[in-house]
Amino acid sequence: MTDRFGTARAGAEPGTARAGAEPGTARAGAELRTAGAGVVADDRFPVPAGLARRGRRLSDTETKQRMLGAAVAMVNRSGLTVSLDHISFEDVIREADVSRSAVYRHWPHKDLFLSDLVKELAAHAAPPGIVDDEVELVRQIVTGHLDWLESPELRHGLVIELFRQAALLDFRVLYESPGWRTYIALHATFLSLADGELHDQVQAALAQSERDRMARVARAWEHMANLFGYRLRPGHGVTFETVATLLGATLRGLIVMAFALPDLAEHRGRAKPFGAAGPDEWSLPALGLASIASALLEPDPAVEWDGERLARVRQALGSLTLPDE
Repeated sequence: MTDRFGTARAGAEPGTARAGAEPGTARAGAELRTAGAGVVADDRFPVPAGLARRGRRLSDTETKQRMLGAAVAMVNRSGLTVSLDHISFEDVIREADVSRSAVYRHWPHKDLFLSDLVKELAAHAAPPGIVDDEVELVRQIVTGHLDWLESPELRHGLVIELFRQAALLDFRVLYESPGWRTYIALHATFLSLADGELHDQVQAALAQSERDRMARVARAWEHMANLFGYRLRPGHGVTFETVATLLGATLRGLIVMAFALPDLAEHRGRAKPFGAAGPDEWSLPALGLASIASALLEPDPAVEWDGERLARVRQALGSLTLPDE
């Protein structure tokens, strides 16, 4: 059988549906698949079939191995799952301070409520905003290095320093954010949804959130590139949306890895990469962001850094805002 999220349930016949389940819906509170199916059982846990396994009394070790082996085989067939079952329907009713009878008229079953909850989460899915912190960081860095604007080498060093510090800021804010973890979990949840209306609604909401975020990041990078006299490298066939997508994917990957490997969040190496003004402590997010940005951006030879431009840039940095957050 399958639950309302299309996840295989233990003991069910493949291809059958749970009695009473609506076509195209998903059991939102049950298992939400986050890994693919079709993988064979782990050889470390052999699982004998038929009556052979009951032919003699099993030792505790064998029982443990067979239980784990059976569970591994089930996970490999149906996918590793996460759950919304920790959300208590009754607790939500008490928290909302509403009539219990009115709630059950609207959602006769918890599954129906959790399906609506997933849609609501997806409709408002958005990573936490960090632009205010980034703007303040840029102001602090530039204020401390205003003289670096006066030569090409020092301007480049200033840009690299912005990369170094901003990347670590972004990483820390998102890594520590419960809202970001929910955002990532929603993407994993989407992979488990059976085809149908709920699947399409969640996909559309998440896709719009991703497009909006990438567009904001792209506009911010274009704004800063113009301010510091940089352009996209000719012949690379990229846009600022490309830059934003690659930076976002790199940062997201490092955050997900750091959940399991917390040492990644604290890793530092003393280095002077990408034409930095001097050696300093570099985090992995900073190396990733700066390597992508350096590969795709370069100083614009058409920009003339005369006294008038220097004055305009200093003034713009003093009242810096980033577009459309």
